[in-house]
Amino acid sequence: MNSTYYETVDQLENMGVDPDYLQGWVGGYLGNPQREEQRVSTAYSAGFEDGQNQTTDHAADWTTD
Repeated sequence: MNSTYYETVDQLENMGVDPDYLQGWVGGYLGNPQREEQRVSTAYSAGFEDGQNQTTDHAADWTTD
């Protein structure tokens, strides 16, 4: 695991992003399969896509603060 992963997770946690977005981002970044259909939320999907692309482009849209 490289430092980018840990730094980005820390950044997202400090931003106060939706937990589903964060879990999606981690899964996408690590190349995990998506959750089963009934457990996928819009926040999770946005995070998963950003994680796959190794960006945080939509993170600000999912802050809970």
